[in-house]
Amino acid sequence: MSVPPLIVLTGAGISAESGLSTFRDPDGLWARHRIEDVATPEAFARDPARVHAFYNMRRAQLRDPAIRPNAAHHALAELAARWPAPFLLVTQNVDDLHDRAMGEDAPGLLHMHGRLGHARCLRCGATRPWPGDLSTGTPCPGCGRAGGMRPDVVWFGEVPLGMERIEAAMAGCRLFISIGTSGQVYPAAGLVSALRGRARTVELNLEPSAGSRLFDEARHGPATALVPEFVAALLAEHAP
Repeated sequence: MSVPPLIVLTGAGISAESGLSTFRDPDGLWARHRIEDVATPEAFARDPARVHAFYNMRRAQLRDPAIRPNAAHHALAELAARWPAPFLLVTQNVDDLHDRAMGEDAPGLLHMHGRLGHARCLRCGATRPWPGDLSTGTPCPGCGRAGGMRPDVVWFGEVPLGMERIEAAMAGCRLFISIGTSGQVYPAAGLVSALRGRARTVELNLEPSAGSRLFDEARHGPATALVPEFVAALLAEHAP
C-alpha cells in the first residue's frame, strides 16, 4: 500500500489539555478580551500598551513549567518522524508546544498564525526569539529603535504565514487530519473543502466542529486519547 502525502492541521483544542486557554469557549480568551482591543493592527496602533499587556500575559503562561506538550503533541511528533511520504503539520496555534515535541524549527512544522515566543520590529522587519515581555519602550536589538517591537503573530485582518507552502502541499495531499479546530477561522477552515474528493479527510475533535459534516470521518473525544490512538493505527496501517 502506498503511503499518502499527509497534512495535519491543529488548533487550540490540542493545547487545551496542556492547560492553555482556547478562544471560543464560554470562558475562553475572547470571552475575556475583545478581539478589536488586542488582536488587530488597529488595536496596536491605538493602544500598544494594552496589546503588549495581553501578549505578555500569554507569554508568561507559556513559561509556566506546568505547561508542556501533551500526549497528542508527542504522538504527532512521532508521526512526523516516521512518516515516509511528504508530511506537513500546519498549526493555527501560536504556542510552542509542537516545537518542544518535534524539535525547534522542525522542517515539517508551519505556524500559519506566527509564534508567540518571537517578536518582530515594524521599523526594520527583523524577527527574533523573544520569550520575555515587550513594551512600547523596548528597543529593537537590530536597529536600536524603540516603539516598533510587536509580537510576531498574525492578527485579524493580516495574511496568514506560509500560504504558498500550504497550497503546494495541498496539491499532492491524499490524507488530511484536522485536530482540535473550531472550523470557524479562515483560511484554515477552508482546507477540508478544497481537499474533498481527492484526499481522505479526518476530524479528531473534542466535539463536532462547524465544518464536521465536510469530513469523510469524524471522531470526537479528548485529543490526548484520540490522537495517539489514531496515529498508532495509521503507522501500523502503513508499516513497511
